[in-house]
Amino acid sequence: MQPSKSNRQEARRTMMLQDPIHKLIPKMAVPTIISMLIMSFYNMADTYFVSSLGIEATGAVGVNASLQSFIQMAGSFLAIGANSYIARLLGAKRDEQASRVLSTAFFTAILTGSLMMVFGLIFMNPLVALLGAKDPLVIRYAKDYAGFMLYAAPFMTSAFVMNQCLRAEGSATFSMWGMVSGAILNLALDPLFIFVFGWGVAGAAFATAISKVVSFLILLSPYLRKHTLLHISWKKFGFTKDIAMEISKMGAPTFLRSGLMTLAQIITNNLASGFSAAALAAISVVNRIMMFITSAILGFGQGYQPVAGFNWGAKRYDRVLQAFRFASIAGVTGVSILALFAGIFAPQIMGVFTTNPETIRIGAFSLRLQCIVMPIHAWVIVVNMTYAGLGKALGAALLGLSRQGIFFIPSVAILSMTYGVMGLAAAQATADLLSLILGLPLAIIVLRQVRELAKEAKQL
Repeated sequence: MQPSKSNRQEARRTMMLQDPIHKLIPKMAVPTIISMLIMSFYNMADTYFVSSLGIEATGAVGVNASLQSFIQMAGSFLAIGANSYIARLLGAKRDEQASRVLSTAFFTAILTGSLMMVFGLIFMNPLVALLGAKDPLVIRYAKDYAGFMLYAAPFMTSAFVMNQCLRAEGSATFSMWGMVSGAILNLALDPLFIFVFGWGVAGAAFATAISKVVSFLILLSPYLRKHTLLHISWKKFGFTKDIAMEISKMGAPTFLRSGLMTLAQIITNNLASGFSAAALAAISVVNRIMMFITSAILGFGQGYQPVAGFNWGAKRYDRVLQAFRFASIAGVTGVSILALFAGIFAPQIMGVFTTNPETIRIGAFSLRLQCIVMPIHAWVIVVNMTYAGLGKALGAALLGLSRQGIFFIPSVAILSMTYGVMGLAAAQATADLLSLILGLPLAIIVLRQVRELAKEAKQL
C-alpha cells in the first residue's frame, strides 16, 4: 500500500513541477471552473424558481445571499489559509505537516459553523433585519430561508476547507465532483419542494441545505477511502504557532475580502430596500448573474493559485512567471467573452427572472456597466491569487479589500446619494474600475521580485 501512495505523491509532484504550464493550469482549473459555474448556475436557478413567487420572494433570496456569504467568510478564512500553506508544504515535501494543517482547519471549521448555527437561530429576527429585510413579506420569506441555511452551516464551513485542500494537493477532480453533485441535486429538488410540495421559499432553502450536506459527504469520501495525499485525523488536530500564523496570515485577506463583500451586500440590500422592492429584486438578480461570470475567473484563479504556490515552494521561479503570464492572458480573454455576451443581452437575461419593467430597467443598466469593466476585475483576481499562492499576505489583503471595501463602500454611498437608485446600480462597476489603482503597482512589485529570484537561480 505504501509504494502505491509514494507513486501517487511523486506523480503529482512531477505534474506540478514539470508539466507544461499551458496544460497544467487548465488541468487544475477546468474541474474548479466547472464546479463553480454549476454552483453559480444553481444559485441562479434558485432565484429563477423563487422569482415565480413574486419580487418579495426574489428579494428575500437576495437578502439570504448575504447570510451564505457570512458562512462562506468563516469557512474561507480557514480554507484559503490552509490551501496556500499546504501547497507550499507539499512543494517542499513536508507531507506530514500538511496533513496536520488540513486536520486543524477541518475540525475548526466544523466548530465555527456550529457556533454560527446556534447564534443565528437564537437571534433570527434581528439577523434578517440586519441583512436588509424591511418589507413584512420579505422578512417572512427571509426567515424561512435563513433557518435551513443555518442548519447547514457546519457542513458548509468544513466543505470549504476540504474543497480547497483537495485542490492544493492537485486533486481538483475530487473537489469538482463534491461541489457539482450537490449543485445538481439542488437543481432537482428546487422545483419538487417549491411547486410539487408547495413549500415556497422554505422549499428552496431546504433543497439548498440538503445539497450542502451531500457535497460535504462526497468531499469527505476520498479522505475516508485514503485516496488522497493528505489525511484528516483528530490526532493531527492542533494549533501550533506556525499553523496558526500561516493560516491566519493567508486566511485573513480572504476573511477581510469576504467580510467586506458581505458588508457590501448588506449595505446594498438596505439601500435597495429603501428605494423599492423592485430595486432590491434587481440588485439580487444582477448579483447572481455576475457571480456566474465571476465564478469562471475565480475557478480559473483557484486552479492557478496552487500551481504558483507549489512551484514557489519548490523554488521554480521561472514556472511562477510562466504561470502568471498564462493565467493573465487566458483568464482575461475567457471572461471578456462571457461579459460581452451578458452585456449585449442584458435586458433579455433579466427578463428570464422577472417581468417587472422597473426591475429589468435597473438590472440591465447595472449588468451592462459591470460587464464593461469585467476584464479589469478578472486580471486583478489573477494578481490577487498570485499574492495568495506565494504566501504574501499584505498584497493579498490589499487586493482583497480593494473591490468590496476601499472602493465599493464609498462608491455605493456617494453614488446612491447623488444619483439615486441608478447610482446604486453603478457602484460595483465603479469599484471594479478603481481596483486597478492597486492591482497594477502590486503586480509590478511581485513580478519584479519573482524575476530577480529566477535570475539568481539562473532560471532566466
